[in-house]
This record gives sequence, C-alpha cells and structure tokens, in this order.
Amino acid sequence: MESHTPVKTEAELIAAILEGETQLFHELIRPHERSVYMMALSYMKNETEAEDVAQEAIVRAYQHLSNFRSESRFSTWLISITLNEARSRLRRQSAVRMESLDTSENDDAPVSPALLRDWREIPSELVERSEVKVLLQDAIQSLPEIYREVFQLRDVEEFNINETAAALGISVPAVKVRLHRARIMLQRQLAPLLKTVTAAPKRRWLPWL
Repeated sequence: MESHTPVKTEAELIAAILEGETQLFHELIRPHERSVYMMALSYMKNETEAEDVAQEAIVRAYQHLSNFRSESRFSTWLISITLNEARSRLRRQSAVRMESLDTSENDDAPVSPALLRDWREIPSELVERSEVKVLLQDAIQSLPEIYREVFQLRDVEEFNINETAAALGISVPAVKVRLHRARIMLQRQLAPLLKTVTAAPKRRWLPWL
C-alpha cells in the first residue's frame, strides 16, 4: 500500500525550517508568491522591479523567519516585509523621503454614507474584455498610495480589517476610512463605464482571477 506523507501545517513548516529543514521554505512561501508580487507591483508599477522587490522580500523573510511571531498570520508578516522593501526601494530611487502613512489625514473623522453601486458587480463577459481589464487596473494604480495599498489588501487580496491594519501598521478606523475613500475614487473614475453596464446573472471577481 502506498504511503502518503501528511501535509504539514504552516506552523509545522516554520518550525521544521527553523530546525534545519530549509528545503521546506519554498513549500511555505508558494501560496503567498502571487500576493507578494501583486503588492510589489502596486508600488513599483513596473514588472521587472516588482519581481525584484518580491524576490528580496522572500529572501528577507527567510533570513528573519526566526523573528516571526505566531500570533499573527504568516501572510500578514510577509506582506509587511514586502511593503517595507518596496518603500525602501522607492526612497532610494527618488532620494526623497516618502510621505508617512500617518500624515495629517483625520482617520477618525466620521464617514458619510454613500449610495455607491458595487463596482465589483461588473458582468463577467465584460470583465473578460482586455480593454476593460486595463481600464480597471489603471484606475487602481492611479489611487494615491495610502488608499491603493489598503484597497489592494482588502478588496484584492481579501485580508480582513485587522490583518490589513497589522500589515500596514495603522489603526482599524484608518483602514475603514481609507478603504471607503479608495472605493469612492474608483467609483468616480469608473462611472462612465458603469453607466453602460447592464445587469447580468453571472458575476465574478474582477481582473485578478
């Protein structure tokens, strides 16, 4: 009878790697490679540089794996490393310190409710059109950094609010406010497209599947 090796949990993989089974690191990192690359790309806006940032983030994660604390998710910790690497690279390129995420923005200000059509409800057949994919991706890339990164984590990578706050080092209210503002900005940019969209029974996530 053929025997099967039990699949290790993420915690078991980390423990084994730290004990010397370094060949398991690829197995640990594989489920998160896409998220790391997409987050890097949202900053660098250049595929080659995004690949460099993603690779460097993964190397740093390996080098500092012993610093990981299990009270948070490994994916959250890894995204934090990716963000730091992307920001550092941009600072080096521009030689100008990037504006802090904790600027004068009043993250605790009340948010007025907006009757927005869910921009994710674009019919799947329309999403399949390459020009629409480009339009959507361009709209996301045009968001200011502090809104784009929250949107990327919450609506694209589907981190929950607490995980997003932890990854970015900001408060939960700040996540809520920035996400709300990001969605409004996108809605305004995509309004001409949304007005022409007709309802369809089959729907799917946008261009990232």
